[in-house]
Amino acid sequence: MLLTIDAGNTNTVFALMDGDELVQQWRLSTDSQRTVDEYIVWISHLMSLYGQSTESVTGAIIASVVPPALRPLSELCSKYFKCMPLIVGDKSVDLGVDVRVTNPDEVGADRLVNTVAAYAEYGGSVVVLDFGTATTFDVVSDDGAYVGGIICPGINLSLTALHQAAAKLPRIAVAAPENKQVTGKTTYECMQSGIFWGYISMIEGLVTRLKAEHGTDMKIIATGGLAPVFADWTDAIDTVSGSLTLDGLRLIYERNQ
Repeated sequence: MLLTIDAGNTNTVFALMDGDELVQQWRLSTDSQRTVDEYIVWISHLMSLYGQSTESVTGAIIASVVPPALRPLSELCSKYFKCMPLIVGDKSVDLGVDVRVTNPDEVGADRLVNTVAAYAEYGGSVVVLDFGTATTFDVVSDDGAYVGGIICPGINLSLTALHQAAAKLPRIAVAAPENKQVTGKTTYECMQSGIFWGYISMIEGLVTRLKAEHGTDMKIIATGGLAPVFADWTDAIDTVSGSLTLDGLRLIYERNQ
């Protein structure tokens, strides 16, 4: 089986894949100080709960946007899973993606992995809307190239900043207001409306501008933990993919065998 590791700024996702089948996945908060021994105690226990062992892993691939986390994750694979992982971003790893931006090395590994998966599954002329620590829009051309995108503050990041900067504003849950109205009658409702309908409006506005700029009716693919929360409330999102990044990692691994 293949072990895929997606290390984001907030969470790191570990997944076992058997061919194109997602066998199991687990999520751990990203901590660049976590040691390789801490990783193996955690993941080996979870694997055993599902009848898996370290011996069942025959290959590994890692995408990380947190440079200090890369070394212990690589050592986890080589020391305990007995395989040298492919690292997305290494010059030796062929992504199969033409990166048509000013500074290709600046593009996050996760955004390129999503490009690979989106083009393989949905074809060209798509936008990947990823709800992560940052909310990102990544544009994939007709021929599968990464041609740029948009980076916005993430939803939870915005909520945390609002709570910390304003003494009287509480923490709130990210959800559609129960009354479905934009005008809030309480502080909580006002904040919920601002976050939820504010992000809906941002998504709709940016998608409209992207389609006009590129002169085509692009398909919008949403991914990330909060994607389902917003997808049902706007026609700007065409579909939700819960495993887009993991699928992209698998495809890159297979391409490099």
